[in-house]
Amino acid sequence: MQMRSSITNYVVVKYLSISLALVLSLVRCSPASDELQSHGGEIMGTHYSVQWHMKRADQAQRIAGQVDRLLEQINRSMSTYISDSEISRFNNAPVDTSFEVSEDFSQVMQTALGIADLTRGAFDFTIGALVNAWGFGPDGVVSSPPDEKHIRALKAETGFEYISMSEEGRRLIRRRDSYIDLSAVAKGYAVDVIAHLLETKGIENFLVEIGGEIRAGGVKPGGRPWRIGIEMPDSEKHGIQKVIDISNISVATSGDYRNYFEENGVRYSHTIDPATGRPIRHRLASVTVLKADCASADALATALLVMGPEKGLEFAQQQDIAAYFIVKSRDGFETRWTEGFATYLLKPD
Repeated sequence: MQMRSSITNYVVVKYLSISLALVLSLVRCSPASDELQSHGGEIMGTHYSVQWHMKRADQAQRIAGQVDRLLEQINRSMSTYISDSEISRFNNAPVDTSFEVSEDFSQVMQTALGIADLTRGAFDFTIGALVNAWGFGPDGVVSSPPDEKHIRALKAETGFEYISMSEEGRRLIRRRDSYIDLSAVAKGYAVDVIAHLLETKGIENFLVEIGGEIRAGGVKPGGRPWRIGIEMPDSEKHGIQKVIDISNISVATSGDYRNYFEENGVRYSHTIDPATGRPIRHRLASVTVLKADCASADALATALLVMGPEKGLEFAQQQDIAAYFIVKSRDGFETRWTEGFATYLLKPD
């Protein structure tokens, strides 16, 4: 993703081939005054960008430092690419052992367990070993897909229901030798943490983006909502499929067309269906979810993508989830959305 020092008029949701999946290419609004502050960098194997509008420009450097420290703290806790991270130590702990976790880890696990239960396992964070086996984890790329015997063996160790949390939320136990991967919720949680930091500083107007997951507070300079462009899910073309206006809401998008590998003409997506242990193979190309908190939006977008175009849309409607679906068709793509999402579609000026 290219970070740009000057900004045009909207943010584009797009995907890049990186380990923690989807990245948003930020095309921000031209500052109306020197009160628009901006800070960005790299974390969690991706890029991040934070913009906020404030009168005390002299505080910008201090806030940027706090942002970096919080993001590094979360990454040190939840990255499977760090051998001594909190999640790596949990994955290596003996089965049936009570493991004490940090507040960040506890919050993410509570969200992950809740969405896994809500979606009946369409979102399942215990499939980390399968993610690795297909070449999308810290073990690196694979020369060929895993065989059926290997898939069955790894699937036998999965199941979010075998992870239990203590009543106070600070201890976890694995009942199976599963390998958890929180990449489909941790970025969203990090977005929420940074948004909360800004809010505690009295900052109402901001845009936080980490690896394609977004939270918008208030409005952009000029008093208008933040504008988001959802990218057409085409690995060769990079057009905009739909533009939406958002304010005081989070946005997360999951798709199958950027992070993948091909063998013998077959494309294998990084999104693994927990029910099969294999990459998804249906026509749903991407899902965008709007929700108050970005962690839940992040996990729900993954779950809906796993469910597919029909089951995903039906589930989103039943659960009153604001969701936008881009489905492959013979002529390109067709779009569908829930009633809750319609409110955010760009209206004519």
